[in-house]
Amino acid sequence: MKPFWTAALALVLPSVAIAQEAVIDLKIVRACFAETQIGALYPDCLGQASGHCQNAPNGSTTVGIADCIQAETAEWDAILNEEYKATQAMNAKADAAGSSPVMDRTEALRDAQRAWIAFRDADCAARYAIWQDGTIRTVVGANCMMTMTASRAIDLRDMRGE
Repeated sequence: MKPFWTAALALVLPSVAIAQEAVIDLKIVRACFAETQIGALYPDCLGQASGHCQNAPNGSTTVGIADCIQAETAEWDAILNEEYKATQAMNAKADAAGSSPVMDRTEALRDAQRAWIAFRDADCAARYAIWQDGTIRTVVGANCMMTMTASRAIDLRDMRGE
């Protein structure tokens, strides 16, 4: 990755310490995930927790909005990691049973996940770059990360047919 994009991503993805200043209700995010039906591209309730967060003091500033979105994204990322592990466990069980010798499911998902992470980072950096002349770039970049992370968490769950 070129140094410029690395710097842009650092602005889009500030350290966890910054995002932790914003407080969201984790139960809202978990309920949103649980209520999202199989096959949905994005949950209808996406952004609800960060929306509530923005009612806090300084939550409606550009930095506050981005911090709230990043705080919600952190929970979606935790869900994504749980779903990835569960899907990989299912894949490992199927691979061990030898039910299909065509390809290793765990390696295929690992490779897909790595490619997805690279795509997410590049896509969100591109969106940030489009808006680089305005302060909205931070909100656009943060929202991109949240939307893509939530969508991937749902997709990983759906791979298991749950």
